[in-house]
Amino acid sequence: MQVDSKKILILGASGFIGNALYKELCNYYDTYGTYFSSRNGFASNKQFFQYDMQEDDVYQLLERIRPNIVISALRGDFPAQVQAHEHLVEYVAKHPCRLYFLSSANVFDAYSKFPSYEYDKTLSESIYGRLKIKIENMLLRLPKKKACILRLPMVFGNASPRIREIKQAIWNNEPIEVFPNLIINVTDDNKLSQQVHYLVNRNKTGIFHLGSSDLVHHEDFLRDIIDRVGSFNPIFKRVFTTNEERYLAVLPKDNLLPKNLRFTCQEIIDHHVMG
Repeated sequence: MQVDSKKILILGASGFIGNALYKELCNYYDTYGTYFSSRNGFASNKQFFQYDMQEDDVYQLLERIRPNIVISALRGDFPAQVQAHEHLVEYVAKHPCRLYFLSSANVFDAYSKFPSYEYDKTLSESIYGRLKIKIENMLLRLPKKKACILRLPMVFGNASPRIREIKQAIWNNEPIEVFPNLIINVTDDNKLSQQVHYLVNRNKTGIFHLGSSDLVHHEDFLRDIIDRVGSFNPIFKRVFTTNEERYLAVLPKDNLLPKNLRFTCQEIIDHHVMG
């Protein structure tokens, strides 16, 4: 049952986050997605198109589908991502279309003394953070009503790559890296999908920080999550990159979501029932 005439294209809809968004939105909107490899049976889904960032021009895909909303959850080769977003921004500028870009707390990873808010200046020491800043800056040159930057903290979820790695480490008796001095906020695929749904539904634009409203130490959070798995005795490798506490957290200040879409770190932990 589609209740809205919006046509949505999710780039990277076969990945963990992209697929969670697809599942959340496809019952309400005419939703399309891209996949890179047909291993997971996406080829048989008529709503999915194969797209290889390094080989295919995203512009052709956009002309074919003509979406009103594009959500970019692309991962992979950095130069190819930059080029794809250049073409995306060009398309969005000329057509009745809005672009939602999944960015990251890493756009602030050079500022480690405080949590970061929506309109803080971005500065990153990592290649990944700098890539996200570069793409954010492209979006910021679009008319305000055409772009939405969604900055995410660490994303968990039962099927998330992070949780899969943790389970694998436990089963193989390998150490799990924890950062005792790192203070973060978190989200999961479930909460994130609901928030993005709201933003799309309300035609919101601007910059949004989509994480828990409170902060937690990386080590405490992972220990709590692992307690949910069962009575294991995992090996923790405690990594100290600095002697001081450092933050990698994106908190909202200006663009607050409704109360029912805000959540705490504990709610994310409670969602993890790991099989």
